[in-house]
Amino acid sequence: MDPLFFLLFAFIAVACGVNVVLQKHPISSALSLVAVMASLAVLYLLQGAEFIAMAQMIVYAGAIMVLFIFVIMLLNAGPEETKGRSWAALIFGVPAIIGLMGALAYFMQTGMPELGSVKFGDWKGGGAYEVGYALFTEYLLPFEVTSVLILIAIVGAIVLARKEID
Repeated sequence: MDPLFFLLFAFIAVACGVNVVLQKHPISSALSLVAVMASLAVLYLLQGAEFIAMAQMIVYAGAIMVLFIFVIMLLNAGPEETKGRSWAALIFGVPAIIGLMGALAYFMQTGMPELGSVKFGDWKGGGAYEVGYALFTEYLLPFEVTSVLILIAIVGAIVLARKEID
């Protein structure tokens, strides 16, 4: 049953990820990204990492995506304008994507080691202690840099929104 759930939620994550790129309205794209985050949380749950799954839902699907949607609404971004499509990109792009996917599938098939099946709850690395210890020792600098970058992005969005009002 686990492989079936894995394939189902992996398909949902990939489909919603493609939908993020294909949407013309930024709010729809952000909501598709929420679906990707929820699918990833279910995949973490299938691996037995309950804490990481809940952190994924609370932090990313909850807080970060609310922040993204708030900034998008603050900028008052409308739908994207459509331009003419390039036939050269279509003629060369589709075979290039098919070739890239084929090469990726080949290298993953030949280069990946054979793994056993995963049992729910067997993995012991996703608890609160392990994540907190790694976050505040080994990954402290990237964690703080990310928070500063998000703060800079919010301030930039406010500055851009203020210029539009004036």
